[in-house]
Amino acid sequence: MRIALDAHGGDFGLKPNIEGALLATRKLEHEIILVGRDPEIREELRRHGAENPERISIVHAPQVVEMASEPVEECRSKPDSSLMVGASLVAEGKADAFVSAGNSGAIMVASLLTLKRIPGVIRPAIAAPLPTLKGTTLLLDAGANMDCKPWHLAQFAVMGSIYMESLLGLQRPSVGLLSIGEEETKGDALVQETLPLIKNMGVNFYGPVEGRDIPEGLTDVVVADGFNGNVVLKLYEGTAKVIFRMLKDQIVRKFTYKIGAMLMRKLFSDMKAKMSVDVYGGAPLLGVNGVVLVCHGRVTPAAVFNAVRVSADLASSGMVTHIKKRMEQVKDRIAEAKEAAR
Repeated sequence: MRIALDAHGGDFGLKPNIEGALLATRKLEHEIILVGRDPEIREELRRHGAENPERISIVHAPQVVEMASEPVEECRSKPDSSLMVGASLVAEGKADAFVSAGNSGAIMVASLLTLKRIPGVIRPAIAAPLPTLKGTTLLLDAGANMDCKPWHLAQFAVMGSIYMESLLGLQRPSVGLLSIGEEETKGDALVQETLPLIKNMGVNFYGPVEGRDIPEGLTDVVVADGFNGNVVLKLYEGTAKVIFRMLKDQIVRKFTYKIGAMLMRKLFSDMKAKMSVDVYGGAPLLGVNGVVLVCHGRVTPAAVFNAVRVSADLASSGMVTHIKKRMEQVKDRIAEAKEAAR
């Protein structure tokens, strides 16, 4: 697989992206296309003693979309940015997937401008994999769409189900709708209007789920609007960090605790690795006509490596083709729901 990587994406610039790309070429068989300012990329490669690395090529993109910039204006005014050029490589068939830790809003805009939506998809969604007691739960939307309609959430349910089938090989993954109670009579107007529509999408719909159900892995997929989904995601990340800080603060209080911690070092290390977002690499942008992975702004080399691995797996799985077929199958049901809401 040929994976285009935004070399300048993220809060830390070139360094973690280059290190992650080099790690990927050592452990994987994919080709990495570094997209960005050619002289700066080559200088960073030289710093890592890799002037002519195998299976790494460079596509020059002189402009960079800043992390705090307004996405639409930046992408339209910077057609030669690493974001726009990277997404265009996938659209032109020169790359199989695109990975970036840049401005998430701009990644979506660049993908929509170049790759376009999958026919029938109204709004793409950011799908965030979360570690749970049972393995992994996919949360979407995790921040792309703040104001959603029932048909948006219904499409998220279909796309999330296909993602879990494609990447993890789950047969009929279960889908839950985020609410304030497991009873179908609870929840706001959006939840109430979405429930019957998701039931008609042909997915394995569990029903409403609460926030506490997510860490337990009650369902394989959890659907929410982008506002609530992003709150859940950030709370999830913050809670994991606080738990380990609290453990560390308690351990240093007594010598016996320190001895116990030394004996359990491997356990703590395994837990920290399982709860880290690095293991997933990034969150796929589902609904655009190509494989795009959105990484955390504070990206690490390990996260870049895993993003390359996951994006290649998604591209080879034919996930986009599967979504196209399912969108065609449910388009009439979505149209009926929109018409009934008028």
